[in-house]
Amino acid sequence: MSALALLLLAGCTSSPDFRQVSLPVPDSTTVAPARPTAAQRENARILASYGGIYDSTRLQALVEQTVDRLVAASERPDLKYKVTILNSPAINAFALPNGQLYITRGLVALASDKAELASVLAHEMGHVIAHHAAIREEQARQAQIISHVVNDVLSDPNAGALALAKSKLTLAAFSRAQEFEADGIGVGISARAGFDPFGASRFLTGMQRNADLKSTAAGNDPRALDFLSSHPATPERVKNALANARQFSGPGAAGARDRNDYLDSLDGMVFGEDPSEGFVRGRRFVHPKLAFTFMAPPGFTLDNTSQAVLGLKEGGGEALRLDVVTVPAEQTLTAYLKSGWIENVDQASVEDTVINGFPAATATATGDNWSFRLYAVRFGSDVYRFIFATKTKSAQADKSFRDSVMSFRRMSLKETSEIHPLRLKIVTVAAGDTQEKLAHRMAVSDRPLDVFRVINGLNPGDKLTPGEKLKIVVE
Repeated sequence: MSALALLLLAGCTSSPDFRQVSLPVPDSTTVAPARPTAAQRENARILASYGGIYDSTRLQALVEQTVDRLVAASERPDLKYKVTILNSPAINAFALPNGQLYITRGLVALASDKAELASVLAHEMGHVIAHHAAIREEQARQAQIISHVVNDVLSDPNAGALALAKSKLTLAAFSRAQEFEADGIGVGISARAGFDPFGASRFLTGMQRNADLKSTAAGNDPRALDFLSSHPATPERVKNALANARQFSGPGAAGARDRNDYLDSLDGMVFGEDPSEGFVRGRRFVHPKLAFTFMAPPGFTLDNTSQAVLGLKEGGGEALRLDVVTVPAEQTLTAYLKSGWIENVDQASVEDTVINGFPAATATATGDNWSFRLYAVRFGSDVYRFIFATKTKSAQADKSFRDSVMSFRRMSLKETSEIHPLRLKIVTVAAGDTQEKLAHRMAVSDRPLDVFRVINGLNPGDKLTPGEKLKIVVE
């Protein structure tokens, strides 16, 4: 998706969260509609990037009923909205100027009641009501003009970099101002619709906790993405949302949350990645539809994105990328590795090899701070590229990369048929239940107690009340 197209989307709830979308599956049967409108093109891009539509009659009805209630209480009850639930574990939502709203099932799973869901939907409606997409398009166009001048006109690289940085800062600040405005509009709509106006602050807090959990797991600083983010830092938004909510009532004094009804609607919902589009289980990546699997080197955390499977070793000293490309059948894999798609390949290192019966080739390359081990594996009609990187070149690192690519293999029909998605299960707290006891039932290998707390909005010292409903993740 182009930078301009991304800026036209009012994508609002994404904090420093790492998108976990599916590895793309080549599909030669799709026929583009004749003369698609701009909205149709954006819709197609969003669906392709976020796993398509999540098909759940129960959840769709819940979301549509919430939107209808919000529309009736909004400044523009005449506007029509259509909501699509995206089949992605990412925490995100979008609005197009024509009233098309998108929320991911990851967002629905993170929310703990209808007021939290309503706060997100009302926020997106706020973007539509305030015509933010049209305003942002003009700002993006100006930024593109500046970029063009920097790239094609300015001869002084320092002056060019400064001009481009200033344009990006202006655009980022403008976007943050839009987010705050949409937050204010959204809280007002939610409150007038009878929802707890503090749903926004609760959801934003949960979103930040989720982002912090993922950032910590990946060895990244969760604050690093705030500076040029198109969204304000979440602590700022929480503070702003609380101030907006206090204009309508005190915490818990008024407004519906409908927690139990909301959680009942989530029972059985797919959680995390959809196995049919590839998923991560610890160090292992599995793609049942494409029928392959591989294991990352020890110490790696994997992330399945829309473009590639990415991996990072704890400490950040090693990384990997797996993606899929089309290479003509008549072109050898050694010739492909030498073709220039990656720079500084050591020509003498290029050689043919075989990976579990599949023709392959390997080579090494160097960069300013990284050394690379490359593999190209012909699997069916496509070529799978493994790019391993290390800051410290060693025989041990090279062996771990080789062991990882040697784990790449075709899955059997039996294996693919036995793979099932993780799902949310709504449980009722019994006497004697603790956070630790319920977290022990979670089918999550990495930090299950932390995940349990995040998806339920719980803090370490919170006591569970018998009879209350909570989410757990099961196979």
